[in-house]
Amino acid sequence: MRLNKFIASATSKSRREADDLIAAGRVLIDGVVANLGARVPENAEVFLDGRRLAIPAGRTLIALNKPVGYVSSRRAQAKDARTLYELLPAEYRALKTVGRLDRDSSGLILLTDDGDLAFQMTHPKFVKTKIYLVQIDKALEPLHQQMISDFGIDLPDGRSKLTLEKMNDDRKSWRVIMHEGRNRQIRRTFAALGYAVTKLHRTDFGNYSLENLKPGEYRVIESSK
Repeated sequence: MRLNKFIASATSKSRREADDLIAAGRVLIDGVVANLGARVPENAEVFLDGRRLAIPAGRTLIALNKPVGYVSSRRAQAKDARTLYELLPAEYRALKTVGRLDRDSSGLILLTDDGDLAFQMTHPKFVKTKIYLVQIDKALEPLHQQMISDFGIDLPDGRSKLTLEKMNDDRKSWRVIMHEGRNRQIRRTFAALGYAVTKLHRTDFGNYSLENLKPGEYRVIESSK
């Protein structure tokens, strides 16, 4: 097994974070400083900052319906913001979020202690579908719908192409399907054409969905506890 995958499986870190730790010389294999791209021999001992790592027998994965007003980090930067970890019992507060939802967005967010799973769910090469229910402040012009769905909108970090499905005739409510996960991508895409997103709610992420979870509720999908 590659060392970065081993670290991701033994911690809540991603493979990219694991590579950074390896490059910094903080990882040892059988007492020797490891190099990027190294493999872990069978029965080898791996240490990170002096702590021996071991791949757990199982993993924990939960789904949370994040309400508006909560941030996806462990600490709330603004005084009037709260963190989604306040919604979880102590036994799940060490889990790491798989991607993020901003403070003004709601819906499905996954948390896990499996860094490899988090990597597979978020890295662009694995192409995970995400579905959102989105409301905007005014009717979307048909031409703008075509621009977003067929051609894409140029943003500072690249072109954004979303699949839009009309929810009703007022053309303000849309089902948005995307395969990326750039920061505030949906909001920025609509804003580039003069629209403000007034509601953004994620219902699906890869093979996982909210199902019947109410705001603030969570569901255990897998548990090693």
